[in-house]
Amino acid sequence: MKILPALLLILPLTAYAEWGEFDYEFENEKPWVELAAQLPPTPRAENLVEFNVSSATRHKHLVDTASISVGADKIVRYTVVIEAAGGAKNVSFEGMRCETGERRLYAYGHPDGTWSKARNAGWETIKFRSLLSYQKALFEDHFCPDGINVRDAGAAVRSLRRAAR
Repeated sequence: MKILPALLLILPLTAYAEWGEFDYEFENEKPWVELAAQLPPTPRAENLVEFNVSSATRHKHLVDTASISVGADKIVRYTVVIEAAGGAKNVSFEGMRCETGERRLYAYGHPDGTWSKARNAGWETIKFRSLLSYQKALFEDHFCPDGINVRDAGAAVRSLRRAAR
């Protein structure tokens, strides 16, 4: 019978120790670390899906669905192609952080299929007030609905294709 009171004393200490570890882990969250981005292949016409930015732009905006990925670091990475009304074409590989409403430019694509690293490749706030911001359109409509990351690349592709119909 002396064992029972001893157990009753130990159980609360065990529970406290578990909660103590939980509190420690919760209060000392690991800092966010970005994973290294891998450049995708050159966009192919059959993988390009057009998306709407706004009626304020005459440019055509497309995403290479084969390039979309959602990393363990919660960054949605993708290749965007912008075809200007005058015929010029810009290709860029970018990342989007839904948690913070930021975007990052990793590289520019060239007509010969090569990439060049972006010089100013830091994280920037997405311009949510601009009608010309294609990042805003991708954030709100396809990659970060309600500010939350899409689950995976497939969900992002389905969203883009559904809107393109």
